[in-house]
Amino acid sequence: MKVKIDGWENGGTIPGKFAFGVPAEEEHVALSDNKNPAISWSDAPAGTKSFAIICHDPDVPSSGEDVNQEGKTVPADLPRVDFYHWVQVDIPTEYASLAEGEVSDGITAKGKAPSKRAYGITGINNYTDWFAGDPDMAGDYGGYDGPCPPWNDSIIHHYHFTVYALDLESLGLSGNFGGPEALSAMEGHILASGSYIGTYSLNPDVAA
Repeated sequence: MKVKIDGWENGGTIPGKFAFGVPAEEEHVALSDNKNPAISWSDAPAGTKSFAIICHDPDVPSSGEDVNQEGKTVPADLPRVDFYHWVQVDIPTEYASLAEGEVSDGITAKGKAPSKRAYGITGINNYTDWFAGDPDMAGDYGGYDGPCPPWNDSIIHHYHFTVYALDLESLGLSGNFGGPEALSAMEGHILASGSYIGTYSLNPDVAA
C-alpha cells in the first residue's frame, strides 16, 4: 500500500502545527496547533473490508528519571519504548483519506473522548497515561495528539504513520482501547500495510 501525508516529505521533519508542543525560550516548550496531518492511502488489495491507522513513536525513554529535567540530558543509549499518538480502527473502505484537522484541531485539556465517527472508531493514545497525574490535564485522550518529545532528549524521535488494510469490517473494539489492543486484534487480519515517517525534536541542540 502507498501512504501519503501532506506537510512534509517522507522521513522529513514534522511541521510544528502537527505537534502537541513546539520549542520555546521560556519553559522550553509551548503548546502548538495539534492538528492531525492530511493522510491518504491507495493500492489496497482485493478483499479489504476496513482500514486502520496507527501512529507511534518508538523512541520514547523507558525511564522518566531524566526527562525534562534542568541540567540533565536523556542519554541516547537509554532503552526506548513505543508511545502511541493515534489509534483509529474500523475505517470504512469508502475512505481513502482524512483531511488536515479532521481528527484533531487544537489541544483539548483532559483529552478528546474516544468515540465512533463516520471515519471509524478512535482509540486512546498514550497522553492518557502521560497526564494521568496532572489534575488540569488528566483524562482519556482519544484520536490524534501530536509529537511532544522530551525537550532534553539527545535523540531525534521518529513518528510512524501506518495504514493497515484489513479483512474485517470491524475489529470489535470499543471504549478505552489503545495501540497494543488494536494491533493484537489485527493479528491474522492484515492484508497489506504502508507507512509514512516524520521526525521531530524539541531539543535545540539536536537537529530534527
